[in-house]
Amino acid sequence: MKSRSELRDIIVKVLYQVYILNNTNVKYDVNTLIKEQLEVENAFLNDSVNGVIKHQDEITKIANNYLKDWTIDRLSKVDKAILSLGIYELLYTNTPSIVCINETIELAKKYSDTDVVKMVNAVMDAIYHNEDLNGKE
Repeated sequence: MKSRSELRDIIVKVLYQVYILNNTNVKYDVNTLIKEQLEVENAFLNDSVNGVIKHQDEITKIANNYLKDWTIDRLSKVDKAILSLGIYELLYTNTPSIVCINETIELAKKYSDTDVVKMVNAVMDAIYHNEDLNGKE
């Protein structure tokens, strides 16, 4: 059984594949992409990947509101996947806000450079302080 942190790592990899495939107009089945990464069915992983995809337009809009002189689509595909997952969890799940922020920062530390880590931290913090989180703390 994988931890939530390990599952988030897989979610980022699946979202990365989705973004690449969307840019190349290659047809794909998201469930197949998930199964290639994790053979055992996992509701958290499935819900997160499908939730980010479903809410990508809103996530993009919110991210762009907080990115300074930048847009989410200009980020690398990995950084976009990390930030999209973090924003999704922060706004659309019951995961505690501090966990969402910390996990997003840890993913950025693993896959990105220090400038991206700082940017992710700033964006997640700004969203936490400025968006309606439906009563989450």
